[in-house]
Amino acid sequence: MASSHSLDAMDVTFDDKHTVTDAGLFLTATLAQHLGLRDLCDEHVDLGDADGHANVGHKAMTVIHSALAGGDSIDDCDDLRAGGTARVLGHGVLASSTIGTFLRSFTWGHARQLDKVTGELLGRAWAAGAGPGDDPVTIDIDSSIHETYGVKKHGGAKFTHTKVRGYHPLYAHIADTGDVVHCRLRGGNANTGRGAAGFVTETIGRVRAAGASGPITLRADSGFYIGKVTAACRKAGVAYSITAKMNKAIRAAIDGIDDDAWEPIPYWLDDGADVAETTYRPFGKKAPEVRLIVRRVRPTPGSQLALFVDWSYHAIITDRDGDTVGLEADHRRHAVVEDTIRDLKYGVGLNHLPSGVFGANAAWLAFQTIAHNMARWTARLGGLGQPPTQPDEPVVEPDEPDEPVVEPGEPGNTIIETGTLRRRYLRPAGRITRSGGKKTLHLPLNWPWAEQFEAALAQIRSVVVVI
Repeated sequence: MASSHSLDAMDVTFDDKHTVTDAGLFLTATLAQHLGLRDLCDEHVDLGDADGHANVGHKAMTVIHSALAGGDSIDDCDDLRAGGTARVLGHGVLASSTIGTFLRSFTWGHARQLDKVTGELLGRAWAAGAGPGDDPVTIDIDSSIHETYGVKKHGGAKFTHTKVRGYHPLYAHIADTGDVVHCRLRGGNANTGRGAAGFVTETIGRVRAAGASGPITLRADSGFYIGKVTAACRKAGVAYSITAKMNKAIRAAIDGIDDDAWEPIPYWLDDGADVAETTYRPFGKKAPEVRLIVRRVRPTPGSQLALFVDWSYHAIITDRDGDTVGLEADHRRHAVVEDTIRDLKYGVGLNHLPSGVFGANAAWLAFQTIAHNMARWTARLGGLGQPPTQPDEPVVEPDEPDEPVVEPGEPGNTIIETGTLRRRYLRPAGRITRSGGKKTLHLPLNWPWAEQFEAALAQIRSVVVVI
C-alpha cells in the first residue's frame, strides 16, 4: 500500500512568478551595480549597425550572470528568465537566441573593445579594496588549449601542438588572488609565444593603470623564453623569471657550475635535489647578462630515466634580486596559474567556445573572464573565503620538465573557487515578496552559510567607487 507521503502523490506545476533561481546572484549583481559594469559595457562597446548592436550592457550582463550561475553555453542564458530571477539582477535578461545574435555581431576589433571594459573594471574593483595597492605583485602568464570538435569553428579547426583541434588563448593572472588581468584568444595552431611580447606589455600597462604601484614580477614557463618578452619586461621596469629552454648553450653553462656550488633543497628523496646558479647571456651577444638558476633532481630510483642519467636539470633565467634557493622555489609557484585556468574552464563557461565565429568566441572569452573576476571580487570584498590547506603528501617531481611544483601551503590555496562560491552563496533559490511598498528576497531557512552571506552583502553594499 502506497504511503500518503509518497512523492507520487505530489503535484508539480510551473506557475510561480516570484520564485528566484540562483537567488544568491544578488551578491554579484549588487557588486556589479556598485562597480558600474553594465554602464562600462554600454560606454566602450560599439557594434555599429550589426544585428546585435542594441542594449549591449543588458546582453553582456546576461552572459556574465549566466556564467556565474553555472551556464556554459548560450542556451543556458534562458535559465535567468525563470520566475522573478531578473528582478534580483538589476538588468534586463535577454533570450538565448538574442544573445547568440549579439555574440555573432562581434568582430575581432569589437572584441578588443572589451579590453577597455576589463581594464576599467579592474581599476574600479582594485580601488574599492580588492587590489594590491603598493604591495608587490606577481603576474603569471600562460597559455591553454581549449579543445573543440568538428571543423567549422573559425580559428579552432586546426590542430594545436597537443594534436587536438581547438583554440590556444593567452592568460595573465595575479598569483596571490587569481584575478585574470588580461586574456587574448588565438587560433589553435598558434605557438605559445606568438604575440607574447605585446601581450606582456599590455598586461603590465593595465595592471599599473589599475593602481598597482608596487614592484611587479612576471613569471612564465619555457613557451615564453623569448628575447622580446624579456625586453618588454626591462622596458616596463618589471623583474622576471622564465623557464629556460634546454639547448646546447644552456647545457654548457650548467656543465660549468662547480660541484661545490650546489646547495641541497627539501625534497621527498634524501639528497634528491640541489640548486646552483651561474651567469648567462640569452638571446644574442647584445642581450644583457642574467642569472641562470638551475635545479637538479635525481630520477626516481628504479625508473627508466635513472638507467641513463644521474640528474635531470631544470633552469630559469631571471634578473631578480634575492637568494638562489628562494628565487628558484618562488618560480615553481608559477604553477598556481593552472588553478586559475582550471577555474575558468570548469568554474565558468570556458570548457568550450560555443560559436563558429571567431569574434563571438573572443567576446565569450572576455565575458567569462569578467565573470571569473566578479566571483573573485565578490568573495574578497565580501570577506568570504576558506582556510589554507596543508596537504600531508610530499612534493612529487612533475612528469614534464617545464611544469613547476607547488609547495604545500603556498599562496593560491586560500582562494575560494567559483564552484565553491556558487554552491555556498549563489545557488540558493529564493522568493520575492512585497509588503508596505518594500520588496524582500526570502532565502531558505537554515541555509548553512546564511550568516556569511548577510555579512558579505553588507560589506559589498558599502563599496563606493568614484567614477
